[in-house]
Amino acid sequence: MTDGLTNKDSDNRTPTVLFIGVVAAVLLLGGVYLLAHYSPAPAKEAVKPLAMGPAEQAYAQNIQFTDPKLARAANFLNQEVTFVFGTVSNNGPRAVRQIEISLEFHDLFNQVVLRDTQRLFSPTADPLAPNSSRDFQLSYETMPAQWNQAYPTVHVTGLDLK
Repeated sequence: MTDGLTNKDSDNRTPTVLFIGVVAAVLLLGGVYLLAHYSPAPAKEAVKPLAMGPAEQAYAQNIQFTDPKLARAANFLNQEVTFVFGTVSNNGPRAVRQIEISLEFHDLFNQVVLRDTQRLFSPTADPLAPNSSRDFQLSYETMPAQWNQAYPTVHVTGLDLK
């Protein structure tokens, strides 16, 4: 008994079924790519700025930045990434849980072309003890074309003192 199909009919349908399967797979992968690439990024939780009241302003003079370095490298997508390195020192008598800084990148005319606010330590990191130092690294995937390639100006904009 046969099901009404001969081997010849079955062989003729194989390329068609294979083609439909490939087209469906390409469409599925394309849809996943478009969904991932063009969907809005998840909303970041708003981070409350650190305090910079009179006590923090007075203590900020004890925070110093040394060993400034810049580096550029290509990531796996062959895009230039700029790294800002340095060492932050706490020369005061109190431990510092968090330091918030503002970095200003300038152009050839010393005009600010990028201003960015960053926190140097994760919330779970050990506080920066009195009279101690810690290295930091920040990365930027895109930089303005007008940037003069110089190390940014760094200002303390917030402190969380222990």
